[in-house]
Amino acid sequence: MAVVVSAPGKVLMTGGYLILERPNPGLVLSTSARFYAIVKPLLEEIKPDSWAWAWTDVKVTSPQLNRESMYKLSMKNLTLQSVSRQVYTGITEKTGSGSKMSTLNDHPPLCFVTKESGNPFVEQAVQYSVAAAYATADKDRKEVLQKLLLQGLDITILGSNDFYSYRNQIEARGLPLLPESLAALPPFASITFNSGESSGENSKPEVAKTGLGSSAAMTSSVVAALLHYLGVVDLAHVKGTADLDVVHIIAQTAHCIAQGKVGSGFDVSSAVYGSHRYVRFSPKVISSAQVAIKGAPLGEVVIEILKGKWDHERTKLSLPPLMNLLLGEPGTGGSSTPSMVGAVKKWQKSNPEKSQETWTKLSEANSALETQLNTLCKLAEEHWDEYKKLINNCGSLKPEKWMEQATQQSQEVIAKVLLGARVAMLGIRYHMRLMGEAAGIPDLSSGRMIGSIEPSSQTQLLDSTMNMEGVLLAGVPGAGGFDAVFAVTLGESSNHVIKSWSSQNVLAMLVREDPRGVSLEATDPRTSEITSSISSVKMQVVLAHMDLDDALLRIDKMPSSLTKEENEPKDKKSLSHIHLHLSN
Repeated sequence: MAVVVSAPGKVLMTGGYLILERPNPGLVLSTSARFYAIVKPLLEEIKPDSWAWAWTDVKVTSPQLNRESMYKLSMKNLTLQSVSRQVYTGITEKTGSGSKMSTLNDHPPLCFVTKESGNPFVEQAVQYSVAAAYATADKDRKEVLQKLLLQGLDITILGSNDFYSYRNQIEARGLPLLPESLAALPPFASITFNSGESSGENSKPEVAKTGLGSSAAMTSSVVAALLHYLGVVDLAHVKGTADLDVVHIIAQTAHCIAQGKVGSGFDVSSAVYGSHRYVRFSPKVISSAQVAIKGAPLGEVVIEILKGKWDHERTKLSLPPLMNLLLGEPGTGGSSTPSMVGAVKKWQKSNPEKSQETWTKLSEANSALETQLNTLCKLAEEHWDEYKKLINNCGSLKPEKWMEQATQQSQEVIAKVLLGARVAMLGIRYHMRLMGEAAGIPDLSSGRMIGSIEPSSQTQLLDSTMNMEGVLLAGVPGAGGFDAVFAVTLGESSNHVIKSWSSQNVLAMLVREDPRGVSLEATDPRTSEITSSISSVKMQVVLAHMDLDDALLRIDKMPSSLTKEENEPKDKKSLSHIHLHLSN
């Protein structure tokens, strides 16, 4: 039976750069953008002579990249060896309604073997997950594990469209820069290759990333799916954090080894645990894994890593009630985070006194925003009715009008905290710009050496957004640059921001905050999407062929004097037609 696990992308609201050093925290929100890993046996049953095998097969398929990779997994060393990688070419086929691009699912596909390297994140995820399974299994469990592995591993990887930019496709179709245009794209849309490459060698995806942490989400989903499939963790009955902690340790290690350095780990942490306040782990805890690259037995390394002192800190976090996360893609492409981090570190070494002063002020602004958000959550709990009314009222007004909406003392406190959060965000942006200027990172949008952590084009967009009705916060997440911008809106103000962004050539994404971390899914997401699409089509047919508008109108026109009990049977009668048609 197939195991399907998903892991979310992230938005680092505060803590950019500072989060690289303990004990500086970062506020990271997990999102509705998710990577899915589907794991199932490659063979239906074990072949009679399989017990003598020294290797087993692993197949990794990425339908969106039209790629399939085959590996041999050593049953002794638990390491992968690449056998072949095939890229299935997209062939334009004429159809009655125009043309379509064939994909990995089309038959017969044309393919060729490519010499390019594989996906190191998936490869390390497989190796470390299998090693963890052996390291934690007793004698009886190892026999079961052996049987599972001898059937081979069939791994399919899918990423939500939100991880990639599809502006070019939308603009090519003449569609408006609105979320509805993104929703019109097929789920898990194919990622095309550079048109200049005919052989497929060294070709890279044309589609730019949106900065949601695709590699961390992908690695975490593959690790979690394999650990569940191999019986190391039980994601169907998560009690406490013990199982998630194992997923986190293996995913962090695999991700660090794959990228060749030990990062802060906030992206993997949010992919596993969901939204939270994060303080990084000490890098030395992964030192044994780095030794493994030089030939140390992987099984021994994993045992040491699992027993290591993982001193990262995690505190539950989410946006205050009635607040929404929006992400907007400005269409200027992503940024190179490693090079920007390198420039900042170089500046720190060259001017330690000035850099420490800037970091201290930035840290204070980060802490101030965290305090204001926590206070808003507490005020919402203590004064819900007043809080709800004020937030909804402020959602249609510019910030300078918010205090005027406070008619009670508790609302005055809430309004002051809202404005305090804005001041803190402005402070964060100011010190991030100073750091970019001091580090001398080029601002490609203006051609000057000023503030590329928040480029001038992003500054104009963010200033405009902060002045819109109902906008609490706006910023460039993480390390900054040209990745998608974020905004936090109040009440029902999101639609206004989306339209305003569109007029400024910014595409609002479909992403929202989703506090969940890794999740065991019931079905293949492609099946879910098909079911959802069919239901949507059926609903449209119902609306087109029955007098549903009248039915809904009757509900709307019911006398307000009717009690809930009197309204209920009328509601059910009017809506029964919908249920009837959707069940057909």
